[in-house]
Amino acid sequence: MKSRRQFLTRLPIGVLGAFAALKLKAQAAQDVPGTAPAFNTGAGTGPQVTELTFAEAEKLVQVRMSAAQREQAASSWRTAMAGVLERRTGPNKVTLEDDLAPATVWNPQLPGHAVGPSVDRFRPAAVDAGPLPAHDADIAFASVGRLGQWIRSGKLTSERLTRIYIARIKRFDPKLRCVITLLEEHALKQARRADREIAAGRYRGPLHGIPWGGKDLLDTAGIRTTYGAEPFRDRVPTEDAAVVKRLDEAGAVLLAKLSMGALALNDIWFGGQTMNPWLPEEGSGGSSAGPGSATAAGLVAFAIGSETQGSIIDPAMRCGVTGLRPTFGRVPRTGAMTLCWTMDKLGPLTRSVDDTMLVLHALSGPDAGDVYSLPSRLDYDAGATVKGLKVGYFPDWMKQATDADRAALQTLRELGLEATPVALPDWPYDSLNLLLFAEAAAAFEELTLSGEDAKLTVQTSDAWPNLFRESRFLSAVDYVQADRLRRKVAQAMATLMADVDLLLVPSLRDEMLVIGNMTGQPSLTLRTGFVHVKQARSDWAPDPAHPLPRFDPPRRVPYGVTLVGRLFEEGTIARVGLAMERKLKVAHERPPGF
Repeated sequence: MKSRRQFLTRLPIGVLGAFAALKLKAQAAQDVPGTAPAFNTGAGTGPQVTELTFAEAEKLVQVRMSAAQREQAASSWRTAMAGVLERRTGPNKVTLEDDLAPATVWNPQLPGHAVGPSVDRFRPAAVDAGPLPAHDADIAFASVGRLGQWIRSGKLTSERLTRIYIARIKRFDPKLRCVITLLEEHALKQARRADREIAAGRYRGPLHGIPWGGKDLLDTAGIRTTYGAEPFRDRVPTEDAAVVKRLDEAGAVLLAKLSMGALALNDIWFGGQTMNPWLPEEGSGGSSAGPGSATAAGLVAFAIGSETQGSIIDPAMRCGVTGLRPTFGRVPRTGAMTLCWTMDKLGPLTRSVDDTMLVLHALSGPDAGDVYSLPSRLDYDAGATVKGLKVGYFPDWMKQATDADRAALQTLRELGLEATPVALPDWPYDSLNLLLFAEAAAAFEELTLSGEDAKLTVQTSDAWPNLFRESRFLSAVDYVQADRLRRKVAQAMATLMADVDLLLVPSLRDEMLVIGNMTGQPSLTLRTGFVHVKQARSDWAPDPAHPLPRFDPPRRVPYGVTLVGRLFEEGTIARVGLAMERKLKVAHERPPGF
């Protein structure tokens, strides 16, 4: 038996990093009492490999070994990796439950950085709801704040409002494909309960009696939750997700489970592609496709989406609604589909900025089921001034952006904010996506290994089935190094944000989509104007065999920017967004025909 020290000194530096080494117990009896067990002493398992196997594998992980190193690695691979493979291949195979999180927990709060006020301060906008409109469509498109006031005052019942939205879903969903499951009887039962409670003086708050829709990755007890994916289309959970419970406690009415790109990627699910109400020839953007489309079309009062990397920002931008991506850890994800444990976030999509905060207030706070959820404080005063705040912007990005982006920055100057140029190091931020791909492949390992991934509608190179399979060959060493780079990026962002109160960025700028989601920064995407497009837009890689529709003359569609805030300072970006919304007066316009 070789000692552990002897083994480690002889281990080839370039050994394939697809698996981390595991300390194994010696299988044979120890000849000398007190001898420690060593690595690479277990019974071999798995197929035989050769030097050629490693020579080819080197191309995947981009390392180089000598012929002697390949020979040594090939001769010891089956014993060195036996314990690592056993978890998956047996004989002592271990099942990893869907709700089992990794032991390593990402915390976006860096040492020495204070987060938020000591106590909550929540002062939403003072809204004069005015008289109840005569037309149902006008009621349907009203803000959550106005709807809540009409319901509380008795001008509108929750049941009537719910029936308005049900009728609109039945009328428009065949065109938009944004609803996976309409919960008509369930919603009417909740609405009647809300009306009884309010009539009895038991008012729960501004969401009481308000119908909403949830992205179909939020578990709902006894109601199917499909992840938008064929292998899960008949999945029925037994418990509600934490956010579903909290909205139920707030008195909100769950009306529909809304569509999502299969397993939270883009906008195609097993029922087809969800479409943009402003431009029905194009997808609504993903993966919170249904929440974006349904909110824009006035089919729900608000919706809950999720974001791992752009899945709230994208549909909010394209469909012209307001999307709030909370700080990582603020809203618990217990009972929500896991794509990436260290990146997934749940947040609201609404038709006004203040509405996002009304919903966030109901969702905030840790839950024991989500080990990543954090205690946090909410500081939002809709009436506080924005004058004197410093808004950072990236000059090079603005030069490459649209006139609408530059106009939004000018609007902030006119509101009294100090526009401050900022910069980040020129690092390979896309390399951080290794973390997303590895975690996602782990979350859906069984789907991949069982071959069930073949049932998903989209099988292109940029869809999950291929990405999950490719991720089996990622290097564990590169994963750890990417995780270390992630902390370095978080430190760089903390340094940048120490000099400004918020950032204004083009909504779909790739670097910030990666950076903001990796570091956990909150973001608010809101409509600031309109642009004209000559071609439909897509989240998918270009496919020459299926060109996107072109428009002559160009079509007018909403356009918006994204405000990025400090950790747990959603209140700052919300009051700046509210000031922009009031000044620009473009949020009220509806998609034609809806």
